[in-house]
Amino acid sequence: MISIEIDGREVKAEPGETILTALNREGVHVPTLCHMEGLLPSGACRICSVEVEGQDSLTPSCSYPVQDGMKIQTNSPKAVKARKTIIELLLANHPNDCLYCVRNGNCQLQDLAELYGIRERRYLAEPCKHKMDVSSPSIIRDQDKCILCGKCVRICEEIMGVSAIDFVKRGSQSVIAPAFEEGMNVSGCINCGQCVLACPTGALREKSHLKEVMDALQDPQRFVVVQHAPAISVTLAEEFGVKPGKDVEGAMISALRRLGFDRVFDTAFSADLTIIEEATELVQRIKQNERLPLLTSCSPGWIKFVEQTYPDFTQNLSTCKSPQQMLGAVLKHYYTQKEDIDINNVYSVAIMPCTAKKYEAQRPELSSHGIADVDAVLTTRELARLIRMYGIQFEGLPAGQPNIPFGRRSSAGKMFAVTGGVMEAALRTAHQMITGENSPEPEFKQVRGLKGIREAHIEIDGMTLGIAVANGIQNAQILLDQIRKGRDDLHFIEVMTCPGGCIAGGGQPFDTQPQNIHARLQALYDIDRRETVRTSHENKAVQQLYDEFLQQPLSKKSHELLHTTYSKRNVLL
Repeated sequence: MISIEIDGREVKAEPGETILTALNREGVHVPTLCHMEGLLPSGACRICSVEVEGQDSLTPSCSYPVQDGMKIQTNSPKAVKARKTIIELLLANHPNDCLYCVRNGNCQLQDLAELYGIRERRYLAEPCKHKMDVSSPSIIRDQDKCILCGKCVRICEEIMGVSAIDFVKRGSQSVIAPAFEEGMNVSGCINCGQCVLACPTGALREKSHLKEVMDALQDPQRFVVVQHAPAISVTLAEEFGVKPGKDVEGAMISALRRLGFDRVFDTAFSADLTIIEEATELVQRIKQNERLPLLTSCSPGWIKFVEQTYPDFTQNLSTCKSPQQMLGAVLKHYYTQKEDIDINNVYSVAIMPCTAKKYEAQRPELSSHGIADVDAVLTTRELARLIRMYGIQFEGLPAGQPNIPFGRRSSAGKMFAVTGGVMEAALRTAHQMITGENSPEPEFKQVRGLKGIREAHIEIDGMTLGIAVANGIQNAQILLDQIRKGRDDLHFIEVMTCPGGCIAGGGQPFDTQPQNIHARLQALYDIDRRETVRTSHENKAVQQLYDEFLQQPLSKKSHELLHTTYSKRNVLL
């Protein structure tokens, strides 16, 4: 350890660490706009600059290493003046539409302007006049609000491994855009929305379906049903100031009823349905020596990535639709018959942690008999806006119960929200399908955690099952490249597009601090430990669905409604 001085106070620091790291550990806040934890510093914004004794110019704390005896002033007049000037320059050509911006009240640039007391526009510049890109089914790109921090570029390339956007042109003409400044719809974008989470302003946002949903809720002829993904109940509360990880499923259901939804269902029900279909598909492929490894197909960003980047693996993807689409199909083609509801009057809404789910709902392959499985998708953030808009006091709401039969779920279905959860749920059911009995230990610790790739070889009734979990697209690429080179010991691979899984999806609350992600993850495992029905095949409502309608897994009816195909997708690179 070495000694440094921070604002007149002597502290210890690790040799080689940055000034910013030392400051954060000591509880000294220095603002940043371009810094991304865990990635090499870019030093692009200079907001974090501090004054170091003996140096003539200010020093960017995010990229400068500490040295023994260094004396640092974090809020000297020189440093504060420089930060204020940088913010004023960023505001010089920034749109004056904060009142109308989706990030109003949750914008880092706005917060910094308030923090440093900026009350007038001292620098005048020609307003930006870029064309707004609304071509994507999931994400809107408003270049006028971009401050060129580069965080979206870095997360797309360095975290996701997609590289759909980059800096274009030079100097004052620089913008961030897809190749050839074309629309996002023809780029390599997989609609994951991680760039939206990273963006400090309103330059990137989800394409909202709020108007369509509100119109449906106010139409007396519409029968409006809603499903909520497993991750929503452990993240929604953060939008209302509650600490991360609190499960508010009951209050959320009550809120959805007060909003006017006619039926409230749990997507974890169809997660159980997905597991039964997918586990059956896995066992069938292994026994019949069909194409392996089987790749999960619940994440639409992952599906698009395979179609455009690894098209030779499309036959490895499970033919199962995602839980969102499965429940949408069952609602419109089974529930409407059972309840004698006109299918043409049904409006199906999904509350999802993922912006890519908006894209998925519009895919023509994911409709049934020409009828869309899901009509509109709201993110966690959009649901919170809707609740506030309707004047519902979320805290203090009584616990509501979902409607039957699609409100019943196992805790295995609930675990779909976290990386490794699909794999663990599938292993629990695959064990029963192979041996006829449940596993004596339902928790498969080998697939838990946030490590990039987790692998295991599990013995089930004399059969060795090679499994792998890829936490994020970039880690999935490593596995696929290994398989291309001849690796053949894996039978089943789970891939989550977003690092951490759906709990950290592109539609979730903006605060993505590691401790928040861990709290959400822990909440789901706590739910699993508490509940009695922990396997998908023991879900009585799913059993009833097979008895009354689907007959058996992979049946003709099941293939019509619950399965699909994928093919090569060309994009503008």
